[in-house]
Amino acid sequence: MIVLVLTACPQGLRGSLTRWLLEISPGVFVGHVSARVRDALWAQTMDMIKDGKAIMVYPAKNEQGFEFKTHRHDWDLVDVDGIRLLQRPSQDSAGKPTMRHGWSKASHYRRRRG
Repeated sequence: MIVLVLTACPQGLRGSLTRWLLEISPGVFVGHVSARVRDALWAQTMDMIKDGKAIMVYPAKNEQGFEFKTHRHDWDLVDVDGIRLLQRPSQDSAGKPTMRHGWSKASHYRRRRG
């Protein structure tokens, strides 16, 4: 079974995906297709997505039991000891680090000193 989630995609892409997959919610497609069809659907999605975002989750023989592919997604793919995870970006839209100050005792001591 695969799950394909699309954001801000053209209607034509959604229509062509409904030939192979069931759209259970706007932009969320599920279905059971072969690996060859899955790869063809992903290639078609990449050709037609334009400025939209896409993420596909599909079964795989690994520790997690699934793999995923992303396109223009805000989150970063990271590999932690063989397990693939999505990590929130550590920077805001302006490129500044989103570090919070004042949460540790050390930061309180630093403020008092200087």
